Amino acid sequence: MASTGRLVFRPHQQQHHHHDPAPPDTPTRRIQIEQNILARNDALAADNRAFFAGCNTFALNLVSSPGSGKTTLLVRTLSALKGQVAMAVIEGDQQTDNDAERIRATGIPAVQINTGKGCHLDAQMVGHALDDLPPLDGGVLFIENVGNLVCPASFDLGEAHKVVILSVTEGEDKPLKYPDMFRAAGLMLLNKCDLLPYLAFDADLAIEYAHRINPGLQVIRISATSGEGMAEWLEWIKDGCRNAAAKQPVAGTNV
Repeated sequence: MASTGRLVFRPHQQQHHHHDPAPPDTPTRRIQIEQNILARNDALAADNRAFFAGCNTFALNLVSSPGSGKTTLLVRTLSALKGQVAMAVIEGDQQTDNDAERIRATGIPAVQINTGKGCHLDAQMVGHALDDLPPLDGGVLFIENVGNLVCPASFDLGEAHKVVILSVTEGEDKPLKYPDMFRAAGLMLLNKCDLLPYLAFDADLAIEYAHRINPGLQVIRISATSGEGMAEWLEWIKDGCRNAAAKQPVAGTNV
């Protein structure tokens, strides 16, 4: 069985030479560096996507703010699908392997990636993690990204979909505040809906704002506690796995 260890990625240390000063940090230079980083990432993401296509794997990039409940929802999902489809998880956090341990307790293999000061996963990290996971022919790979609604929107990992989780304990206007993420997502899970009777959160307004940013965004109201929406979410995953196995395009793909 493949190992399920922990990968640690740290920013490269810059070497300073008195005789060779660094070029001045200008807006134009920062834009060029960012463009170079994203171009390299996109090339590696294309490699990951080809790998997933070659092994009939449905890859999902789960993104959210910290505290949205995505790990709890993922554990519930893994438990419900266990024995029906092959599954594995890549966990992204700045520190600790707590979430990966929660995943492994379900019996599903998981690799923890610690990004250190990094605020998102990138395609290279995911590519390295794949070496430590078993083949998933016809199965699903869940990539739980670092809790952040900004940086992960720009970094393609090779996934079929970004799935954005918005909790009802957050503000309805999150889609308006973080439009890039909701524009990049193929599905929004409105999570913790069991708490709606106790909150002033307007679920319809949150969905309206999300559709204002991304009119084609699919939405499922869900709760890992009550089970609301779980059947629809699980069927959505199984449909994606069937399409991947049949080499069919994933409806609504938006990376």
